[in-house]
Order: sequence, then structure tokens, then C-alpha cells
Amino acid sequence: MKINIGNFNGNIYNTMRSAGYHPDRFQREGKKSFSRSLLGDRYPRFHVYYTQEDKKMDIHLDHKAPKYENAPDHGAQYSGSLVEKEVERLKDFFKN
Repeated sequence: MKINIGNFNGNIYNTMRSAGYHPDRFQREGKKSFSRSLLGDRYPRFHVYYTQEDKKMDIHLDHKAPKYENAPDHGAQYSGSLVEKEVERLKDFFKN
């Protein structure tokens, strides 16, 4: 699910930490990646990609880790009530 944070000019790292997210160890070029655990373990977790140029975030819920290295299939959920609630919660952190 996509989030447009339009006029946000703050520090993305500080804001995401305030929302309970931490930067992921591995980052994709041009995107910053953050995650927040739901149960205190690595999975399930909310996973967010932030693109600074267009100030948009893409969020999904990872249910489990990929089975194989470099495998994209990881049981992600891109919509639904949990994702929608998290989107609304995150929007509160980016209000000016």
C-alpha cells in the first residue's frame, strides 16, 4: 500500500524511529528500508520502502522470511485491515 507524505521535510530516520521502525541492514539503491516487528521477533513485521525523490512510502506486512536466498516470495500482505491501520498510524507521524 502506498503512502504519499508530500510536504514532509524532517529527518526520515528520526521520524521512523519515533514510529517504532528501525532501518534495515540491507538497503536498495534509491530507497530507504525500515521495518517494525509485530510480535517482538523478526517476523511478522511491517516493512516500508521510502523514496525520497517523490516522498512516497510503500508498506506491506511480511508474514515470514524468504525460503531461499534472493527469493522474492516471502508471504507479504499489501492490503487488509492490519496494513490499513498501520498506514493511518504512520500518517500521524508525518503530519506537519
